[in-house]
Amino acid sequence: MLVLTILSIFLLIIALIIFIEYRNEKKYQTKRRENTTQKKYEPKKLVVKKAPPKSKVEPKPEPKPEVKPEPKPEPKIDVKVEAPEPKPELKPEPKIEIKPEPKLEPEPKVEAPEPVETKKLPEASYPEFTHIRLVEMGLSNDEAKEFVAELIPQLETEIPLIEAAIKEGDFHQLEKLTHGIKGSATNLGTGGVSDLLDEFNTYLKSGTDTDIAEAYLKHLVHYTNELKTQYS
Repeated sequence: MLVLTILSIFLLIIALIIFIEYRNEKKYQTKRRENTTQKKYEPKKLVVKKAPPKSKVEPKPEPKPEVKPEPKPEPKIDVKVEAPEPKPELKPEPKIEIKPEPKLEPEPKVEAPEPVETKKLPEASYPEFTHIRLVEMGLSNDEAKEFVAELIPQLETEIPLIEAAIKEGDFHQLEKLTHGIKGSATNLGTGGVSDLLDEFNTYLKSGTDTDIAEAYLKHLVHYTNELKTQYS
């Protein structure tokens, strides 16, 4: 149905175009007839061209014969042929040897030594260990000393383990070892080995420098010996 509609519209347009062309042609033919009837026949005027006046021709004067002067005899010129002068011998110029310039080897670059980072090692200057905390908790002086005396063999057992962990670079194990022994030391007192273990364990939570860990171990051995002397 749609195709028929389109086809009929197309045919209608073509018929309309033909009709418009036919009407325009008819108008043109009628207009042309009207123009031809309105024109009147006008006879053409004959134009007679006058001949140009004849110009007077004056007689040209006859040319006079040219009188050529007699040629004068040319003076004789004696040409003396001189012998050519001998050419001076050209001595070959001495060859100049151009020696190549010696190649300059670039000087070796002297690298500046890299700045060595200075590490701040722990000073570990702590006051003497005291068990006053145990006395304040209600223990007698002798009972407090007995508890501190039990800490010394624990320290002597842990020190070789700490040393081995430093050599292996196992800082996680180091943190665990120092954390356990720190709890025992800080519960018994303050100063000396207790403060050292607290600072050592705090560093191992984020630090991983072997030199600093070895410095703390050295101080730990020192303060353990001081504790043995103090509580022997």
